[in-house]
Amino acid sequence: MKKCLSLLFVLALMTSVSFAQEKKVVATKDAPQPIGPYSQAIKAGGFVFASGQIALDPATGKLIEGDIKAQTERVLKNLSAVLAAAGSSMDRVVRTTVFLKNISDFPAMNEVYGQFFKNEPPSRSTVQVAALPRDALLEIDVVALQ
Repeated sequence: MKKCLSLLFVLALMTSVSFAQEKKVVATKDAPQPIGPYSQAIKAGGFVFASGQIALDPATGKLIEGDIKAQTERVLKNLSAVLAAAGSSMDRVVRTTVFLKNISDFPAMNEVYGQFFKNEPPSRSTVQVAALPRDALLEIDVVALQ
C-alpha cells in the first residue's frame, strides 16, 4: 500500500512539473497584432507575460494621435485585451515596466495609469528611453497571474 501511494505521489509530482513547464502563445484580434517576431503574450508557470504595447489602434494597426494621456489609455486598453485573451485581467497584474520617451510625461501618464490600477497596484519600474517603435510616447509591458 505504501509503495502504491508513493508511486501515485511521484506520478502526481511529475505531472504537475510537466504542466508548469508548458508555455502557450496568447493571441487576440482585440489588441494590435505584433509588429515583429514576438507574441502578444505567453502563458507559462501560472503567469502571463505580456509583450510591451505601444498605442496602436487594434483596428488599423496605426499609432493613435494624441498626447501622453491618450496614448497611455490606449496602451492599457490593449494590455487589458491581451490579458483577457489569456484568461487574466488587470486586477491580476503583479509587475509592470513603463518606458517613457520623455520622463517629464510621468505625472500625466501616472494619472491615467492609476485609473487602471486602483486597488493593490502592481510593482513597477519606469524609465526614460531614447526612442520607441513608431515614435510612440510610451510602451508598457506586464506580468500577471493567470
